[in-house]
Amino acid sequence: MTNTAKDWSIQEIARLSGTTSRTLRHYDDIGLLAPTRVGANGYRYYDAVALTRLQRILMLRELGLGLPAIADVLAGATDDADALAAHLRWLRQEKNRLDRQIRSVEITITNKKEGTPLMADEMFDGFDHTAYREEVVERWGIQSYAGGDRWWRSLSAEDKERFQSEQKAVKGDYASAFAAGADVDGDAVQAITRRHYLWITASWQGTAPTSEQFTGLGEMYVADDRFAANYGGTEGATFVRDAMAAFASRHLG
Repeated sequence: MTNTAKDWSIQEIARLSGTTSRTLRHYDDIGLLAPTRVGANGYRYYDAVALTRLQRILMLRELGLGLPAIADVLAGATDDADALAAHLRWLRQEKNRLDRQIRSVEITITNKKEGTPLMADEMFDGFDHTAYREEVVERWGIQSYAGGDRWWRSLSAEDKERFQSEQKAVKGDYASAFAAGADVDGDAVQAITRRHYLWITASWQGTAPTSEQFTGLGEMYVADDRFAANYGGTEGATFVRDAMAAFASRHLG
């Protein structure tokens, strides 16, 4: 049909919104979304105001709200534009989160194809990792976590790639030194560890880790299987930990 009357039939709305006529009738039955008018043939029609309300209902459903809660939200709202602006902010946050998920999966795929070690912070970027947040806060405080998160989000794509490239290079050089049987106290391994230290300092927005923090990181690499796997397992992670402890003892006091 041609919408000269500026409204749409229930079938059209169901098709356009990706829902069903049955759902729309249920929304009417519970007082959540009434049709604008009912034709002589019994068909239900919806105008632009009803469409805006349906859009908000569907967005709130995406947020996980039940229908009674949605009804309460809509009953308490007086300005559709303000409410939609809030929804738009949430959608943009979701888009950013999904973009990060896509990037982290791309990195994992690339690393697997190239045979390079995986890094937990790359693999879980963009995913819900509240447990890891609590670990960081417990070890280094909320300011370190929040500051690092803001810093990472502020980087350009090129800066992120450079940062990750150095991370991979450090891991690769550690692996080569370990395979060669190098001494963790030796100048070659300590040079790698210095680059590692500078990399961590950069990720902490220029705040250099203390001796305790740097050695604590090394201990975490061994204690946590997620991180040990990044360095070839427990033996490789132990090599990195010992190199970090030697560096801390020699240079961080």
